[in-house]
Amino acid sequence: MLTDYIPILLILVLSILLAGTLLGISHLLGPKIYSKRKLSPYESGVPPVGDARERFPIRYYLIGALFILFDVESMFLFAWAVVFKKLGMLGFIEIIVFFIVILGGYFYVLKKGALEWE
Repeated sequence: MLTDYIPILLILVLSILLAGTLLGISHLLGPKIYSKRKLSPYESGVPPVGDARERFPIRYYLIGALFILFDVESMFLFAWAVVFKKLGMLGFIEIIVFFIVILGGYFYVLKKGALEWE
């Protein structure tokens, strides 16, 4: 049972080592020229306007939460797809019910106007 997780652990360790190595090499070999312009915030080529501490509309957070919600639900679909053949007809019915619940939530969000950006 524990041996089934060894490949996952190996990939995790290798990816962390690779990321750390690449970051370390870029830090050691990269140029270190600092200026006021280089250290200023940058967002898509547009200079920053206003204060960074201003309030965001609640719709920004609502759309972010909905994105995370639907993203996490899509991860359940990957887990279901891995064991699809083992689950048989009962698993298929369960995923249909899952889709109905997700679509119900999606249509509820549309009805409430949460996805309309003003």
